[in-house]
Amino acid sequence: MTALSSENSFQHQLHQTNRPLDGNCLLFLIIFGKILLNILTLGMKRKNTYQHFMEYFCISLVFIDFLLLASISIISYFRDFVFLGMRFTNYHICLFTQIISCTYGCLHYPVFSIACIDYCLNFSKTIKLPFKCQKLLYIFTVILIWISTLSYVLGDPAIYQSLKAQHSYSYQCPFYSSEQSYWLSFAMLMALCVACVTCCSEVVTLVQGIRITSYKKETILYFPFSSHSSYTVNTKKTLLPKFIICFLGTWLPLVFLQVIILLLNVQIPAYIEMNVPWLYFVNSFLIATVYWFNCHKLNLRDIVLTVDPFVNWKCCFIPCTVHNLEHFEKPISIIIC
Repeated sequence: MTALSSENSFQHQLHQTNRPLDGNCLLFLIIFGKILLNILTLGMKRKNTYQHFMEYFCISLVFIDFLLLASISIISYFRDFVFLGMRFTNYHICLFTQIISCTYGCLHYPVFSIACIDYCLNFSKTIKLPFKCQKLLYIFTVILIWISTLSYVLGDPAIYQSLKAQHSYSYQCPFYSSEQSYWLSFAMLMALCVACVTCCSEVVTLVQGIRITSYKKETILYFPFSSHSSYTVNTKKTLLPKFIICFLGTWLPLVFLQVIILLLNVQIPAYIEMNVPWLYFVNSFLIATVYWFNCHKLNLRDIVLTVDPFVNWKCCFIPCTVHNLEHFEKPISIIIC
């Protein structure tokens, strides 16, 4: 009887010991996988792109994820220790993750707005700065947005009370899902849907006659055009279906994923939802929007056309300015945007 009681007590203690550790290991694997995905995405991007705000923010996001992963690993290994007069336990793993999640969840609108302002200013060239000054400005902006958002999260009494209540009444570590991400994704998908409905027939016509060819050692899409079309003037109506094809040709899987998430109302933790592929998806959407609204000002020789790390927007313009492109370049079968 005593042996059976001791065995049950040992199993109960073992279960209690492994329960939070399993959660910590799962959290470690999730964040580690996210970091690998972010690094892989950064490695896959086009190398001939010019630096912009979103590029620096993506790098800072990988750095913050790495700090979170390092903190979780250290606390999970030592479990209970004192550092600089502060005692750290498994509780702080959940606390740090919740704080980072709330910070990520509040960053979608600011990052979207700053990136949009950045592209508008670069496109209009209202402010011309040397490369080093522009680089320092981007770094300062990224640091400022992180500090201000983290200060808002830590200083907001409503968020603090919410975190305190969640830890008091729930054994498992709860997660924070961002409303900003939901509505931003919803707005972009609705805009894309309206654009597709507006020029549905033009998109179908272009897809049926589209060709993949090489121009100046770069793979482009050759869009069909009539013999009486203008080769130098691009209107919003003619460019919109080309923008849609180039955008969906690169980001269609992510678009489908966003549709499924919205339809099923999937609640994704904010520390997973804010990632580099999502930011580059938003980045391409912003660039296409800025190009479309300023199509009459576009200049093919302008470096602004190469800022997108994944979509080659020159595919939308070069075939309109070069006559009989297929006569001097042989089509190839691989597209690289």
